[in-house]
Amino acid sequence: PTAAFASEEEAFAAAEETFSEYVRALNAVDASDPATFEELFELSSGSVEKADRENFSAMHAEGKVIEGDTRVFSFSGVHSAAPFDKVTATLCLDVSQVAILNPDGSSAVSPNRPDVYGLEVTFVTSDSVGLLVDSATSDDDVQCPVS
Repeated sequence: PTAAFASEEEAFAAAEETFSEYVRALNAVDASDPATFEELFELSSGSVEKADRENFSAMHAEGKVIEGDTRVFSFSGVHSAAPFDKVTATLCLDVSQVAILNPDGSSAVSPNRPDVYGLEVTFVTSDSVGLLVDSATSDDDVQCPVS
């Protein structure tokens, strides 16, 4: 098979750009307008796409409102090997400015949600767009700065 990228560094750079695009799409989501979910779905696959479809569909049905932006604090490539069709990275996500509100204005966010958390993210290649965000799992071993 033809290599997706020439090197691990190139694969890591593409994964970081893909995740930046994913976060931009995430921050553009309007729970009242399902058309705004589509770009997010186009940048994801696997368990990430499945969770996003379920979560945003539920938020839309329940009339929830999302306010504020998610930010990426850090991104580190962890592993990719020829043909570089799968990339693993760790990152820190800052959700301290994100509020999810119920229709009555009360918070739908768990009081136990951390402001910043570490994730291990797996990206897979796609014929149409390069890399897709395929899986994301919370990783307490990722050292994240405190917001």
